[in-house]
Amino acid sequence: MEVKAVKRTLGLLGSLLLAALALAQAPAPLSPAEKEEAAKIYFDRCAGCHGVLRKGATGPALDPKKMAEKGVEYLKAVIFGGLPGGMPDWGRQGILKEKDIELVARFLLEQPPAPPVPTFEEIKKTWKVHVPPEKRPTKPLHNRNWQNFFGQVLRDTGQVAIIDGDKKELVTIVPTGFATHILRSSATGRYFMAIGRDGKASLIDLWMNPPQVVAESKPCLDARSIESSKFKGYEDKYAVVGCYWPPTMVVLDGLTLEPLKMVSTISYAKGAGELVMEARVAAIVASHFNPEWIVNLKESGQTWLVDYSNLHKKGRPLPITMIDTDLFLHDGGWALKRYFIVAANALNKLIVIDTKTREFAAEVEAGVRPHPGRGSNWEHPTYGPVWATGNIGSPEVTVVGVDPEKHPQYAWKVVKRITLPYAGTLFIKTHPNSPWVIVDFPMSPSPQAAASLCAIDKRKLEVAKCWEVPGAQELKARMVHPEFNKGGTEIWVSAWGSKDTPTFIVVYDALTLKEKARITGDWVRTPTGKFNVYNTAYDIY
Repeated sequence: MEVKAVKRTLGLLGSLLLAALALAQAPAPLSPAEKEEAAKIYFDRCAGCHGVLRKGATGPALDPKKMAEKGVEYLKAVIFGGLPGGMPDWGRQGILKEKDIELVARFLLEQPPAPPVPTFEEIKKTWKVHVPPEKRPTKPLHNRNWQNFFGQVLRDTGQVAIIDGDKKELVTIVPTGFATHILRSSATGRYFMAIGRDGKASLIDLWMNPPQVVAESKPCLDARSIESSKFKGYEDKYAVVGCYWPPTMVVLDGLTLEPLKMVSTISYAKGAGELVMEARVAAIVASHFNPEWIVNLKESGQTWLVDYSNLHKKGRPLPITMIDTDLFLHDGGWALKRYFIVAANALNKLIVIDTKTREFAAEVEAGVRPHPGRGSNWEHPTYGPVWATGNIGSPEVTVVGVDPEKHPQYAWKVVKRITLPYAGTLFIKTHPNSPWVIVDFPMSPSPQAAASLCAIDKRKLEVAKCWEVPGAQELKARMVHPEFNKGGTEIWVSAWGSKDTPTFIVVYDALTLKEKARITGDWVRTPTGKFNVYNTAYDIY
């Protein structure tokens, strides 16, 4: 009995010793100030893929226990150098400093803090009208070709640059939300609507001289999508913001951005699974067939058809048709302006919604982690109308037939998987007047790949040319978001670098692919997405 007791005692002492060693090796808990700073960095750089509550979506879940098993040094190495398949190399790019990486690694070992949930009254207080609709001009106050303006997001400065696409010169810079995610054109094209990752919505009047923000509100703490009402008779009457946090969609007045109605998107996974508390709103588009928005819920795998035609009535009725589609819906765009194709990117799928019949039409196997942006459309001599997406996790462009009426044998089938030299694509873009589809690679961990572009021949469905953009690697910049001008004669691409270093926007001839111009200046800092007014308003991509 005494021997057994001694063994038990030794075993207990051994366990205590191991626990003490683990405790000694574990980093000290974050102070309140460190936790606040780490939460800010995580919210800005990590929450989009991993979730505010760290439950995962495009990126994996970040459970504190599993993170502790991996250890701080491992986490620091991943944050610094990235991983294949889409995890950015924040340290190597110079975006996060050593102390930032240390903070975030330690932050991941602790339980995520509960983010606040603003009330409707609180978001209403953020609403500001700088120029009322009745005091705005009735025609453009300048002689510029405003339909060929580009809105260039300057991500980390919280600004949008308005650039004259004809003259390739800066018109003005307007303040918007931090880390503006997208710009959307209003139905008429007159306004740009910006939405920031801080949830701030801004309405930019392009007819003013110079263009300026005429209204703003902050309906969320984090957001990725905004859209206006575009159906005939409702043009620019309403707008909707899709929030990442809190999980809501908020309907606004289209000309003043006054918050009108708040709808929670907390829902059950595909209508029959677990309750998803962080069901974030991803892509939103306005239907061409009905007065409704197509709203995609990321974590709960639903597409909502939101009818805005009755909002003027007492009680602001807002009928919603819920379609169970698939999990982790992210971004997408139109095919034939009838079919909305959205990536369920963590499942490597494309989901097709027929907005005319208001039905779930099809699902298609894409590459690994498809990220279409809005995708690309063109007419192929054999397959008819096709739509394509790039993929973050595999080196391919996935081309899909999209015409079930005239080309049923190819509809909702992959007609070609075009092999690329790199993975890490975020955006692909084309124009009816160009023979090329242009592909970027900003999510590749390879600096050479991130600094490169490829052109795909739309008829042959093969890569015709790839090239590294001169000067990008030297600036530690990633080439991102090709965009055509109104006439389809030029391709503009941004060199996305760090906030401390100005970079450039390069302009190529859309036929020869030769460089025509570079737009530079001290203001060109963290340029990411750019949006041509005409192409964005009329869904040309």
